[in-house]
Formats: sequence, C-alpha cells, structure tokens
Amino acid sequence: MPPTRPASAPVIRFENLTLGYDRHPAVHHLNAEISAGSLVAVVGPNGAGKSSLLKGVAGELRPLEGHIHIEPQGRTRAAMAYMPQRNELDSSFPVAVFDMVAMGLWHEIGAFRGLGHTGRNKVRAALDAVGLTGFESRPIGTLSGGQLQRARFARLILQDTPTILLDEPFAAIDARTVDDLAHLILHWHAEGRTVLAVTHDFMQVRRYFPTCLLLARELVAFGPTAEVMTEPLLARARQLSEAFDEHAGTCPLPELA
Repeated sequence: MPPTRPASAPVIRFENLTLGYDRHPAVHHLNAEISAGSLVAVVGPNGAGKSSLLKGVAGELRPLEGHIHIEPQGRTRAAMAYMPQRNELDSSFPVAVFDMVAMGLWHEIGAFRGLGHTGRNKVRAALDAVGLTGFESRPIGTLSGGQLQRARFARLILQDTPTILLDEPFAAIDARTVDDLAHLILHWHAEGRTVLAVTHDFMQVRRYFPTCLLLARELVAFGPTAEVMTEPLLARARQLSEAFDEHAGTCPLPELA
C-alpha cells in the first residue's frame, strides 16, 4: 500500500452536507475535508450514499442542506474529471473507441475545432497507456468490460485534471485490468492529483488506497485505511445502514436561540 502523504491544504470540504432525492437523504450531515493530492477510497454498505457523494462533488446532485466547497487549484470546477459507474454508459451507441477517447480533449478543442495532428497523437498515446493500441476503430459495443473500462481511463488521461472522481472503477473486470488501472491511479497520485474512488472490494482498498472514508449515510470514519477498515467500524457501518429509514425526510435544522 502506498504511504500516506503529509497533510496539505483541503481541496474539497464537506460542511454539514446532506444529499438526497425527492427530499429523502442519501448522505446527511457530513463534515470532512479532502486534502489536495489525496488518494481516497469511499467505502460502505450498499445504499450507503457513496455514489451520491461523488455526484454531489461532480455537481450532478445539489445539496439539500449544507455545502460542498471546492478549491479550483488554478482551474474551474468544470475541469474536474468524473467517471460514473459503467452501467450509466450506453455502450450500444455507435461510436468508435478512438472517437470516444478523443472526447477527453473536449475542454481543449471545443465543439468546432478538429483534433489535428497533435490531438490525434494524444489520443493514440492515451490508448497505448491503457493497452488499447490497435483498438482505435472498434465500436465500443464490441469491447469486453475490461477493455471498455480501459478506454474510459484513456479518456480521463486526456482530460488531464487535478481532481479525479471514480465510481466503481474496478467493478466486473478481470484481475489484470484491475491491476493495470490501479497502477494508473497510483501514477496520478504520485503526480499530486486528488483521486476519490468508490469501491466495494476491501482487498483492493487495503492494497491501493492509503486513505479511506467509510460512509453509511453518515460519516462513520475517515483517515488512514488501516485505522478505518477495522471490523468494529465496518460492523458499525452495517448497523447504521440496516437501521436507516428509506422513507425518512431530511433532518430538521436546529432552531436558533
């Protein structure tokens, strides 16, 4: 497991954050800070609010209460790279691997400029970095789960952002692809990028992630992985998740004196 880095300035700060759908909270009263350059696994039972948290950071889910403060790190919030779960991608859409990966350069070329020689070389280099050289013309619908995930990581390479959000990046892919993509994440961490990844595989968390945020609708623990991934804390997360009322409304704000 990579060593935990010295603390640095927070790049993401959750302040009494409540996220949810139709006023039903998926995450509530979360207070935590993510330091710049952190490599953080977001873990918890099914339905613990892990994906909702990433959607909130990405700006796809507005807080019901509280705030998410994001430091720009010299860029705008829109430059943050977010990769949702693979089942949110329509792989039947008729697009070639090369063109899908090239979408990672959208921030650079916009809607009307062509890729050009430099852009095409960047796409080829990204495909090579994830082991997909020779797949440029393949429709994405013909790829295996692992190959498609490699293509999505190639697109992230081209987005070149200081903060990267990954929702279940290792789900339902082969062991070799997991290892290759995990080492790419470690490379991003070594470059000083901030990475938050939702994952359900505790072995992968212990092996690759120095920091862990354990969530069960509310924060259970946040800190070094060895201190968070303990049986008492995991049992506490399961207990909180099982006891949660799926139909509960948001908690009332305390009245001011």
